[in-house]
This record gives sequence, structure tokens and C-alpha cells, in this order.
Amino acid sequence: MELGFTPDTSMKPDVKAFFDPQSNTISYVVKDPNSTSCAIIDAVMEFDLAAGRLTYDVADQMIEDIQNRGLTLEWIIETHVHADHLSGAPYIQEKLGGKIGIGEHIQTVQETFGKVFNEGTEFQRDGSQFDALFKDGDSYTVGGMTGYAIHTPGHTPACMVHVIGDAAFAGDTLFMPDGGSARADFPGGDAGQLFDSIQRVLLLPSETRLFVCHDYGPGGRAIAWETTIGAQRDANIHVGAGKSRDEFIKFRKKRDAELAMPKAIIPSLQVNMRAGEVPKDKDGNMMLKYPVNKL
Repeated sequence: MELGFTPDTSMKPDVKAFFDPQSNTISYVVKDPNSTSCAIIDAVMEFDLAAGRLTYDVADQMIEDIQNRGLTLEWIIETHVHADHLSGAPYIQEKLGGKIGIGEHIQTVQETFGKVFNEGTEFQRDGSQFDALFKDGDSYTVGGMTGYAIHTPGHTPACMVHVIGDAAFAGDTLFMPDGGSARADFPGGDAGQLFDSIQRVLLLPSETRLFVCHDYGPGGRAIAWETTIGAQRDANIHVGAGKSRDEFIKFRKKRDAELAMPKAIIPSLQVNMRAGEVPKDKDGNMMLKYPVNKL
């Protein structure tokens, strides 16, 4: 098992976090310390399920931050197809530019959920809704920084961890050490794959800063989003301190069987597999479908 690249921990990007209390999601603006270039990781668009109304509070905060600092947005990166919140990527792109990127296995997700939502032949299942599809080990630049994409399937087939300098953005692959790991029971998920993916991420240098996509404040502690690879190896409650693959699979399957589906899973999947675009009916009105007994 290897990373396939050598991370440059001497490069220390400026990372600013934005917390969405509705979905307990953390989005990030990642700035090159030596230029005005930046990237956004996991942008959020809020959705009031009962009212059927979209808002853009966190996205607007990030846009304002980037504009106030005079930054240039080069990338809007999705770590995976989120099932608990809608992506704000196209809203941000319209205002600031930048390319929207996701893992190439988005095609697997689109094929699976294209059938669930009866999308028909007009919905392309080739990832063409995104500007870039990352393969495992692909690199890209943000100003003078090089980012690397690590394919980390298990939570979903398209999950990736992005490493930029001494910072790694885990998506849902890992949570804070006292939060453990993401569920592996969504279509295409696999607990064994998730364990293997995490072990690969833990090959990063111990001092690597790790930024998570969600935090729920276990035990009533304050919301947190930054830890280190070393802390994950030593203290992650699901995979740390030498826990075995068999132990993890047994625990993960039992735990997942007890979890309810995310409240926003149906709108989230429809929107996020389209790179954040809300589907429309024949008259051009934004419209979501609710399949019955399919998930």
C-alpha cells in the first residue's frame, strides 16, 4: 500500500473554515500563502426540506471572504457526492469562476442513482456535468501549490481525500478522532474498502493537518474540524491504536444498521450528482423527485 506521491509538508496553505449548522458541514477556503490563488472544498447550499426553499448563507460567506481578500478562485472541489447537504458549487462558480472537480467514479454514482430517480437517457452518466474528473494520484495546482487526489472508496465509490501541502481534506472518509469514520451502507459503500482507504490516508506524514467535512460534537464538546494524521493513528475510536480490519468491518456493519438515512438524502443525491445543479421540469421550474421504496 502506498500513496503514489510525496506530499510537500513544507507548503502550509492558509485554511479558513465555514460551518453550516443545518447539516453540520464544514466548507473550506484554501489559499496559497504565496499568491492570491485559492480553492474551495465542499461548498454548501442550504435547503429547507419542508418549505422547498434554497438559501446560500455559507456560500455567501465564502464569496464575501474571497472578494474581501482579493483572491482568485481556481478550483471548487467536491470530495464526494454528499448525501446530507446540497452543493453550492455552481452558485459560487457563477459569481467567482473556478473549475468544479470531483472523483472520476462519479460515473458509478450517476449510473446507480440515475436509475433510482428514473432520469432517462437525457441525463448523462459520464461526469460531464463537472469541469474535471480526478483519477487516483492526479495532481492539480492552486497558485504555486500542488494538490493531489487520493481515491478513498468505502463511504461512496467516488470519495477522494485531497492533499494540498501539509493539509489533507478528508471529506467523510474520516471524522475527528472521537467521531471515528463515516458510514459504509449507502449504495456502492463497503466497510472493508473504507478501512483500506483509511489505512492509505494514514500513510501521510504524522504532522499533516487533517480537515474533516462534518462534526457533530460528540459528548457535547464544541464543534471541531482540524486534527492531524498522527492523532488519527493514535486515537481514532474506529481505526486508531492498531484496530484490525475485521474488527472495523464488524463494528461498522453493526453501527450502520442502527443509523437512519440522512433527512436530505433524496434532494442531495439528485442535485449533487449534477454538480450542484437543481433538476428542472419541462417548463424550466426547479423540481425534485421522490422515489418510493427505492433507497
